[in-house]
Amino acid sequence: MNALPPELAFDFDKYPYLTSLLAGTGGVIRQEPRDFQVAELPAYLPSGKGEHLYLHIEKTGLTTRQVFEFIRDQLGVPEAGIGVAGLKDKHAVTRQWISIPAKYQHRLAEFDNLSGVKLLETGLHTNKLRTGHLKGNAFRILLRQAEGGAPRAREILGTLEQTGVPNYYGPQRFGLEGQNPLRGYELVRTGKGRANPWLKKFLIASVQSLLFNHWLSLRLERGLFDRVLRGDIAKKHDSGGEFVVEDPDAENPRAKRLEISATGALYGNHYRESEADARALEDEVLARFELGRENFRARRGARRALRFPLGEWGVEESGDGLWVSFFLPKGAYATSLLREIMKKNPEAANLETAGLDGLGEAED
Repeated sequence: MNALPPELAFDFDKYPYLTSLLAGTGGVIRQEPRDFQVAELPAYLPSGKGEHLYLHIEKTGLTTRQVFEFIRDQLGVPEAGIGVAGLKDKHAVTRQWISIPAKYQHRLAEFDNLSGVKLLETGLHTNKLRTGHLKGNAFRILLRQAEGGAPRAREILGTLEQTGVPNYYGPQRFGLEGQNPLRGYELVRTGKGRANPWLKKFLIASVQSLLFNHWLSLRLERGLFDRVLRGDIAKKHDSGGEFVVEDPDAENPRAKRLEISATGALYGNHYRESEADARALEDEVLARFELGRENFRARRGARRALRFPLGEWGVEESGDGLWVSFFLPKGAYATSLLREIMKKNPEAANLETAGLDGLGEAED
């Protein structure tokens, strides 16, 4: 194999900003767990009937996987019987739902032995929770040592509300120091590598995500963020429906109004492939990494919108810094929004937080 492409290691600072003409706040996040608060908004609530018990928990200083393993090992619930809608940050105070078979309800007292977890409420439902069974996540994040005060942050957020937010995958997707794509590249190129099935899935996903980020970066650089090309697979933000763009001139007014957005490929099988000019742009990115679509046939493919709408945001000043609150749809990364506000990699001082727990949070 030739030398590895130099851009395989994830580096958030190399990607362009959409709001590059607006000064950022700088600052730091996650100095304390309470500085980063996340609440999962479920797609539905427990109905009160069924064979699955939903647990609403608040956790501090633990990954979702650690809670998952506690339920498996201490409550005796088989791993296949545990359901989560998404994974949540470790260095934070987070709230989320987890499901287990209702017959294990008598073991819930064991949660008293898990430091950092509070069981807030329970309820019965007819189905197990699955990845993606959520509307999104509500964030409340403290920016310490921020400059420019609330007006600077509000100007950036107001702009992003009009344009949408670049839907980059954040550092959590790429592992410590952004090195997971380097490991995943061998698996993609050769189909061989030493790792267990779950880790292989994650490593290949990191390569899919890196290619998406480079494609999004290229569209920003070429003024294609709020435009569609012939052959793009466009997404309707109101309904989630997708369609092939045949006449860009007819569709671009809708793109300008943030009604539709182009989508990028997460290469694999069983996904909708772009055509014409849009496909040529994807081919350009693949060629940069000496890859083709055939390298990803072992993974399930998907498409991901290049931006997401921003709503329900707020900024307030406190003695500790700036509190920024916002809602993000499922699959979006808070770090992609924070980097626009701060004009830096929000996790630069917290690289140890970027690990495998990011897999489910952005799974499409």
